[in-house]
Amino acid sequence: MCPIMPTVFVIGEDWTLRSLVRAELRGHGLEALGMETADEAARARASGTMPDAVVLDATSLRGAPEALEPFARRVPVVVITSPAAPAPGWAAAVLCKPVTVGDVVARVENLLKGLAA
Repeated sequence: MCPIMPTVFVIGEDWTLRSLVRAELRGHGLEALGMETADEAARARASGTMPDAVVLDATSLRGAPEALEPFARRVPVVVITSPAAPAPGWAAAVLCKPVTVGDVVARVENLLKGLAA
């Protein structure tokens, strides 16, 4: 039987960052689904796809990142933000830009390891 790969939602309107993070997560053996908006993530969840973690690029997200707070009650959310923006209290981790894709992936992996322990 094949082990089930953890699923990570990568949310943000910045196509480049979203694609790079998804590719790197997949390279590390995680399933990564890219979405432009929190609404897309909510629809995926409503259709039965529940992530094990979420990466949110709050710097490119139109609307309030608080729309993802319901996810944070169930799974860790890594928020990428600008240094001047306030960090949401519900985030499991906050990374300030400039950030590398490697930093994001390492944080997600550490959070998932913590859940598995």
